[in-house]
Amino acid sequence: MSTENVAEAGRRRLASALIADGSLTSDWLPAYNAVPRHLFVPATVWPGQADGVRQGEAVNRYTDPTGWWNAVYSDVPLTTQWDDGQHTGDDWGTMPTSSNSMPTMVFSMLAALDVQDGNRVLEIGTGTGWNAALLSHRLGSGNVVTVEVDEESATSAQRRLARAGYFPTPMVGDGAKGYADGVPFDRVIATCSVGRIPHAWVRQSRPGAVIVAPWGPEYGGEAVVRLTVGDDGTASGRFTGSSAFMRLRQQRSARPNSLAYLSAPWPADGAKSSTSLSPDLIGGWLAMFAIGVQVPEAFPLTERYDDGTYTLWLHDTAVTSWATADWEPNRTAYEVVQSGPRSLWSEVEAAWRWWDDQDRPGFDRFGLTVAEHGHTVWLDSPERPVPLRG
Repeated sequence: MSTENVAEAGRRRLASALIADGSLTSDWLPAYNAVPRHLFVPATVWPGQADGVRQGEAVNRYTDPTGWWNAVYSDVPLTTQWDDGQHTGDDWGTMPTSSNSMPTMVFSMLAALDVQDGNRVLEIGTGTGWNAALLSHRLGSGNVVTVEVDEESATSAQRRLARAGYFPTPMVGDGAKGYADGVPFDRVIATCSVGRIPHAWVRQSRPGAVIVAPWGPEYGGEAVVRLTVGDDGTASGRFTGSSAFMRLRQQRSARPNSLAYLSAPWPADGAKSSTSLSPDLIGGWLAMFAIGVQVPEAFPLTERYDDGTYTLWLHDTAVTSWATADWEPNRTAYEVVQSGPRSLWSEVEAAWRWWDDQDRPGFDRFGLTVAEHGHTVWLDSPERPVPLRG
C-alpha cells in the first residue's frame, strides 16, 4: 500500500473513532480532513497511553514506518520532546516537555472553544503546530496567534505550518504573558496545563470571550475548564472533563524528596496515629483533584516496596510539614505519622470525606472563578465555594 493510501486509511479510521465518541463534531470535520496529523508529527515519537501519563518505546518513521503510521493515526498523545530539548536519543528522558496531543482531547477542547467566524484566537503552546493549523483552517491564519516558549519547537512548528499552507502569527516567549499586541481576543486556548490562569489571558480578552485551558491543583488531578470573561475583569465557568497535559513551563514547581523534610531518621519528630481511610481510596485522578482544590500547596509521593505495600508521603511546598500513611493489604486501620505546623494527613482525609459526603461529584460539577488576585473553585455554582484547609 502506498504512503498516500496508508495515510488516508489511517485518517479515516481515526475520524470514525473520534466521530463515534463525540469529540469530532461536524463543524470541525472539514478542518480535520484538510489538516492531516502526520504533517505535524516528527520522525521520532513516544506514543502515550489514553490516560496521557505514560509513554511507550520510541517509534521512528524510517526504521519502523508501520509502527509510526499506526501511532500517528491512533487516539493517543505522542511525546515529541524530553527535558526541554536537552535529552537526545531514542530512550526515555526524565520529563516529557512537548507533545502532539491526544486527538480526542484536541477536538474536545476545540468544541468547547466554540469558535465563530471572524473570531480572533490566542493559542498558548504551539507544540508541533497541529492545533494552530486546525484553527487557521477554520478561521483563517490572520485570526490566529500562537505562542511557544521553546524556540526550537516554535521554529519546527512554523516550518510544518508553512509547508501545509498556514501562517498564523507566531510568538516565541512566555505564554503566561499572552500577546498584548493582538488584543482583544475572542477566544483563548491553552495546550499546556496551569495551576493559575494567568490574568493576562483575561485582560486580553473581550467581555464574553471564552478561555479553554487544562487546570489542576498542586496536589494532582486535572481537568479542562471553560471560562467566560465577564465585564468586571473576571472569568468563570465549569470544568468539562479530565485531562493530563504538560505544565506551562513558567508554572512548574520544584518537588523536594522526602529526605528534605526530615530533621532526623524517620519518624523524626512525627506524631503517630491511625486512620480507617485507606490510602488506596485517595489515589485516583478525580479524588486527587477533589482533594487538591481543598488542600493548597501540598503534594503526594508514593514509596513502593517489593512486597506490594507502600507508604504515601504528603509534603507541603513550603518544606515545613510532612505526613505518611502506610498501606498494607487486608487492613482496616492504617498507621499515620504527621509532623510540622500543618497536619497534612488530617487535611487530606477531611478533604476526601467532604468529597465523599457530596456523593463524590465528577469534574463537571466543579467550576472556577478567576479574578486578578486569586482563584475560587466551587461546586455546582459560584455561591458554593469548596472549603479550604490548611
